[in-house]
Amino acid sequence: MEKAHEPRDLDLSAAQRGVWLVKVPKYLSEKWQQAGPGTDVGKLKIATPKFAGGKPEVVFSIDEKLAESLDKPGQECPKVHKFVLTGLVQQNMSVLCEDKPMSTTEDDEDAPPVKISVLGKIIQRAECRPVNDDTTYMKIKRQTFEMQNKPMRQVKQLERVVNTYKPKSNHFNNLEHDLRKKDEGKRSRLDKDKVMEILFSAFEKHQYYNVKDLVEITKQPVTYLKEVLKEICTYNMKAPHRNMWELKPEYRHYKEQSTSSDTT
Repeated sequence: MEKAHEPRDLDLSAAQRGVWLVKVPKYLSEKWQQAGPGTDVGKLKIATPKFAGGKPEVVFSIDEKLAESLDKPGQECPKVHKFVLTGLVQQNMSVLCEDKPMSTTEDDEDAPPVKISVLGKIIQRAECRPVNDDTTYMKIKRQTFEMQNKPMRQVKQLERVVNTYKPKSNHFNNLEHDLRKKDEGKRSRLDKDKVMEILFSAFEKHQYYNVKDLVEITKQPVTYLKEVLKEICTYNMKAPHRNMWELKPEYRHYKEQSTSSDTT
């Protein structure tokens, strides 16, 4: 039986340390991610409960220097937040950390093993919320709502004429092809003997022709020309003269001339 993964050592030195699981707003987590390592992101003030069995009052204040350095015009975030504490409801949760070396890759066989450790046991859940009368938070919520309801397509007024290509029902090349087809259809059929005479004259110059060249020479419709060609010519199906016409043996004169010249 194959193993799902190789066994690894688990560091449990901090397994009994109590940690809080806190849900923070998106704008606040973005501020923390933009801060450098080891930077103070704010202060946490925990006040003792006013009566026995009550919940402590927890207030988080973001560092003013950090907020000023990361805030953009019109994108300020609230500075003071409250923690709303909730129970675990008989849940056992821990924080697991996987520390990978920065200078190694997954395919590196000589890389040191990944360190896995338990950072602590969750003893408290909380939700970080801005104070109710914070106007900055209401402004952020309004901007978020406007962005979500902003239409994907908008009407834009153009200041100058934009060159566009209008669709055409038929292009110039197709029209030219259709016109050429009509001209071929309108060509008057010559007498069969006259067409044969033109063909014999053409085959005196070359032994093989394709049908397109013969159409240009005779100026006859393709269908009518093929009827005449079937009577006096053969159609080659094999290389090296594939798809080309040549005279039948009984109409060939160049072979007789060549043989007679050889005998002389």
